[in-house]
Amino acid sequence: MTAEPQTFANHKRIDPWFHYAGLGLGLVVFVLAGVHVCRGLGGINQLLISVLLLVILMRVRTYGLRVQDRVIRLEETLRMQVILPEALRSRIQELRTGQLVALRFASDGELAARMEETLKEGLTATAIKQRIQTWRPDNNLRV
Repeated sequence: MTAEPQTFANHKRIDPWFHYAGLGLGLVVFVLAGVHVCRGLGGINQLLISVLLLVILMRVRTYGLRVQDRVIRLEETLRMQVILPEALRSRIQELRTGQLVALRFASDGELAARMEETLKEGLTATAIKQRIQTWRPDNNLRV
């Protein structure tokens, strides 16, 4: 759990092993392999392997994020079924995944108002998060 309260300004997290080490080293290997190919030093196999590794790295990340979004959708649907009035409960399925993920940061007392705005105005995830007054932090995130 972090010492400072979570807000729109500080809610995004960087995973140094993925964002810096994994992507950074992958790009360095790709560039070096490209230089070898351009200079006629061979290395087409190195270039292909570096592309393969970058593709695998990005796909693994994407699959993990999709699973995370599905879990959040389930978790938030259950939360909304308990908190929201009946009129809004019947409209939960109208929310896009990104909207539902953004609404997870709204406190229980603020959730209904933010959901109504989202459905009425078709808000993006960023717009939803910017309107949240009282954040419900994600204290389970470990990086």
